[in-house]
Amino acid sequence: MEPVSAALPEKINFSGVGKTFFVRGTEVQALQPIDLAVRAREFVALVGPSGCGKSTLLNLVAGLLQPSEGSVTYDGKPVQGLNFRVGYMTQKDTLLPWRSAADNIGVSLELHCRSVSKAERAERIAAMVDLVGLSGFENHFPGELSGGMRKRVALARTLIYEPETLLMDEPFGALDAQLKLVMQDQLQRITQDRKMTVLFVTHDLGEAIAIGDRVVVFSGRPGRIRAIRDVTLPRPRDVFRMRFSEEFSRLHEELWDELKDEVVKGTDI
Repeated sequence: MEPVSAALPEKINFSGVGKTFFVRGTEVQALQPIDLAVRAREFVALVGPSGCGKSTLLNLVAGLLQPSEGSVTYDGKPVQGLNFRVGYMTQKDTLLPWRSAADNIGVSLELHCRSVSKAERAERIAAMVDLVGLSGFENHFPGELSGGMRKRVALARTLIYEPETLLMDEPFGALDAQLKLVMQDQLQRITQDRKMTVLFVTHDLGEAIAIGDRVVVFSGRPGRIRAIRDVTLPRPRDVFRMRFSEEFSRLHEELWDELKDEVVKGTDI
């Protein structure tokens, strides 16, 4: 089966992109020059050892960093300065403990959409609460919420100002296996319904296959692309039952074959 986004226009392009950091006066190459194109509405999962440059790629798209070499474009234009057309969700939810779930969701509107009226703000927050399944908990404070609910608040906060693209850096890494499945299912439903582009960093091969259209495998630092695999499993997906399919097993084995050499070298995935 052809990837679902094969005929869609390019959204993000990394052309010869490399990144070097200076740590205590010493050059540390995090990322070797890579080429990667991400199409509109495509869900691309990035897997590889810690420190191989996966998060760096997200920061480059967000405009938080500039490449040491090569270029990063978004909709054909160089990323210069902060890219407000993307939403960024990290592993830590960074919720404000003195604000309710609803008010935490509304923080993004305060930062990105200051002209929004109080009535529209309340309406959009209510819509997000319903979208992520937080009805009945919107007035609870972060300390009163479970880990899964906190993640839903963080996701709603990222979505409320309607970014075109989601950058997600191990957002479900701290959740237990059951909650991960719930959040994976919710994320794929929302991003498919909203026709969003997603760059998703994970260390979980099963997660990458379950929700990605493509999986990009990186080597250890300095990171380079070892392999790219299309995930041809049809959507919508049952993120639990699909794990027992032959196609899932085949992809998992192929990806593990690409990663296991890095593990043998002593690199954690």
